[in-house]
Amino acid sequence: MDIKNNTWLRRATPYGIGSILMIFFAMSPIAESINLLTYDLVLSTIQKRSTNKEKAKSQIVVIGINENDINQFGWPMNDNYLCKAIKMLSQWGAASISLDLYRDVEVPPQNTCLRKTIKTNKKLISIRNIAENIPAIPGTPDHQQGFNDLVVDSDGVIRRDLVHVSNQELSIRSLALRILEVANQKPILDKQVEALPSEIWLTKNAGGYLTLPGAGYQTMLDTNNLENIRTKSLGDVLNRSINPSEITGRIVLIGSTAKSIKDVYEIPQSRFHTGDSYLRIPGVKIHALRVINLTELIQNEKASIHALEREKTQLLAILFFILGIALAEIPKSLKVSILSIGVTAITIGLGLILLQAKLNIWVGLSLPISAIVVSGVAGSARRGLVSQQHQRVMQKLLGQTSSPAVAEQLWERRNELLQNGRFLGKEQWVTILFTDTCNFTTVSEQLTPSDLMNWLNRGMSIAVDAVNKRDGMVNKFTGDGMLAVFGAPLSKGRNQDAKNAIEAAAEIQIKYKELNRKLKKEKTHKMGLRIGIHSGLVLTGSLGNTQRLEYAVMGDTVNCASRLESHEKNRQNNLVRVLVSSATRENLDSNDKKYFWESWGALRVKGRREELIVYELKDNRLEDEQASH
Repeated sequence: MDIKNNTWLRRATPYGIGSILMIFFAMSPIAESINLLTYDLVLSTIQKRSTNKEKAKSQIVVIGINENDINQFGWPMNDNYLCKAIKMLSQWGAASISLDLYRDVEVPPQNTCLRKTIKTNKKLISIRNIAENIPAIPGTPDHQQGFNDLVVDSDGVIRRDLVHVSNQELSIRSLALRILEVANQKPILDKQVEALPSEIWLTKNAGGYLTLPGAGYQTMLDTNNLENIRTKSLGDVLNRSINPSEITGRIVLIGSTAKSIKDVYEIPQSRFHTGDSYLRIPGVKIHALRVINLTELIQNEKASIHALEREKTQLLAILFFILGIALAEIPKSLKVSILSIGVTAITIGLGLILLQAKLNIWVGLSLPISAIVVSGVAGSARRGLVSQQHQRVMQKLLGQTSSPAVAEQLWERRNELLQNGRFLGKEQWVTILFTDTCNFTTVSEQLTPSDLMNWLNRGMSIAVDAVNKRDGMVNKFTGDGMLAVFGAPLSKGRNQDAKNAIEAAAEIQIKYKELNRKLKKEKTHKMGLRIGIHSGLVLTGSLGNTQRLEYAVMGDTVNCASRLESHEKNRQNNLVRVLVSSATRENLDSNDKKYFWESWGALRVKGRREELIVYELKDNRLEDEQASH
């Protein structure tokens, strides 16, 4: 139980760390900046093209005070010009007229024309500013005042509209709301706004905002409606160069559009504007956009751009976090996992972008994308670490005693073979090949240690190569011999494992004759070998502790192969004597006929009740000389 708990703990820890990192990232200003930048990009590109296809004739006209007007009429402008323009616009049938200029102080002093006009013209609206405590035109009735405070994000961009603030005195109404009240002659429009569905309004962490600044009833502002706003100049009005039908029944806003006045603001499109100069929008046009936004809001009872509530975004993030875990854990290949995570993250990102572009639903990218990326990276890192551990374990346990083909198969199946860094103990049917060098002690007395090692390695390399070529594994070296296994950790099938062992022994016989010819020419000691081969069940698995761990192959089958190798050492007529038990030979089937066999009869092995039927694998070509015994 403890092992299982530890396993789950090791698996869960990277994801726990990843979730903490994801939360910190989602709460960071960087995440909000990414969300806002993405929002601006979509609004500036994809949504812009969609909006331009269906231009609607706006019921709003902006009378801008441009640079020519300032040159002609001066700045600050005499109130008499404004009073004259307001009178003419009223005569032409404007539904409402808002003056987006602060006129709490007359220009010039003691000029009372605006005071008189605001009292007699019920369609005229004067602005005030709550934040800076700037009042409206002196004497303005409460129901003709509108505050022009704008909500600006921390990066200086206007994306939102403060539609209304409830429970305020009559004089405190947003300019857009007051304009529609006057234009539509509905003095209780604020109650209608408050009665709209609650999901319309921005919540504290809606969309991609980390913490939504400001209070009241806020929505996202669709700034793509700029092209639907008709713009004329104050000079056009005063010079009567406007057709009165262009004003009749329309909402009119008077304000500065001259860049020198610097009453300009950045909007989402400003970041991606490709014109000659940086895009900044006059405040009077921002208020025109607010009027359009509020009109559509009341008519459709839904926001033009809906910012998804943070709770729903968090639910999406949880689902994507789980998806990231699945993509990291399920595929067998780590490369496939990493590729799947990358493709899925890109797909989700594009999906959320299209959600904003086509359905006008804004979901901040940072939280959902970071969820799948963080969980995916955490899982991939965990698997990569485990893979490295497995690789070290395999290298430690099996060393370089496996062929490249077997090593690759072991690596591909490492997850089913290894548990907690160990090979699981299990019974396997294998064929054991045991070797020992003849007369090693005698030769060792006649050679220096260095020469002896070189001499021994020439024979060992032949045996190891023959085993590895046939998917066998050299389990251990026994001084001047070795223990090789065919069928563990991976088996080709009982018959094939036995055939591979016999073929390896036959190759060793041939290669030893070639080796001894060279040794004879070099006038050094010849080399003989004894091999014992037996098939049966063994116990395999990792043996030892963290300081000393090895892949063990144990059981009667190993003992029998060892006994065959050492049986009657003096009875050897070949350079390489190969004794094979019937348990191995019976697996050869038709392949048995291509070998030359000599029966040795029954052999009783110490500690074993059943006798072994033993055969010697002979090379049907006679040896040039016998091996020394």
